[in-house]
Amino acid sequence: MNQLEEGTDATVDFTKIARAAASTQGLVPVVLQHADTKEVLFVGYANHLALAETLDSGRAVLWSASRDELWRKGATSGDELELVEVWVNCEQNALLYLVRPVTGGVCHTKDAAGAARTTCFYRRVRTPAHLDFLDGFGPAS
Repeated sequence: MNQLEEGTDATVDFTKIARAAASTQGLVPVVLQHADTKEVLFVGYANHLALAETLDSGRAVLWSASRDELWRKGATSGDELELVEVWVNCEQNALLYLVRPVTGGVCHTKDAAGAARTTCFYRRVRTPAHLDFLDGFGPAS
């Protein structure tokens, strides 16, 4: 079992933003939200190339800060996200991709049935050290 993704111990990565900020790509955070349900699916990053390809392709494209490359969501998993709109915040330092899943899954993690989860937000923080799985999002067997 991958404790980080499937466990109940809270180990929030408070260094991720600093690592993304150190990228030479000029990244901004991107919130990906289901256009119909308004559920937040996950948070990623984009640079100018990712944003341009997202707008050109009509699919969610991000910049992988950990792999230092374009991340075409669904290219390997098949879980593509169709673009509805891109919004920018008041300070133009964050983006909102309104999307629709082309297939059922969104997250790279799996639920108890072995299917890709429909959101990356499937655990609630109970205490600074403990997480609870939300109903229907339990750990994979």
